[in-house]
Amino acid sequence: MNLFLSVLENALIAAIPAVGFALLFNVPPRTLVYVALGGALARGLRTFLFLGEHFPIEWATLIAAAALSFIGVWMARRLQAHPKVFTVAAVIPLVPGVPSHKTLLAIAEIHRTGFTPALWETAVTNGIQALFLIGAIAVGLAMPGLLFY
Repeated sequence: MNLFLSVLENALIAAIPAVGFALLFNVPPRTLVYVALGGALARGLRTFLFLGEHFPIEWATLIAAAALSFIGVWMARRLQAHPKVFTVAAVIPLVPGVPSHKTLLAIAEIHRTGFTPALWETAVTNGIQALFLIGAIAVGLAMPGLLFY
C-alpha cells in the first residue's frame, strides 16, 4: 500500500509542473490534459520502477522517458499535433533537481571553505548521477525517432 501511495503522490504532484511548463511553452489548450497525464505517467512509472522494482534511478528514468515519448508520438498522430507538444513539457518532472542542487552546493562549499575529499566526492558523485539522468531523459525522448524514423 505504501508503494501505491508513493507512486500516486509522485504522479499527481508531477502533473502540476508539466502543465505549468506546457503553459509556458504555449501548447494548445486542448492538449493540457494530455500533457498532465503524460507527466503523471512518466513520474509515476519512474517511481514504481525505482521503489517497487528496485531499478537503478537512471534506468527507471530512461524507461519512463521512452514510454512517455512513445505515448506522445501515438497521441500526436491521434490528435494531429507535433509529438513535442506532448513530451517536452511532460518530461520536466523527470529532471534531476536534487543531484544537480547537491553538486552545485558542494562546488560552492569547496569555493568557500577550500578543497576537502568529502566535498569533492559529493560534487563528483551527484554531478555524474545528474549527467546520467539527463542523458537518460534525452535518449528516452529520442527513442521513437531512433527506432522508427
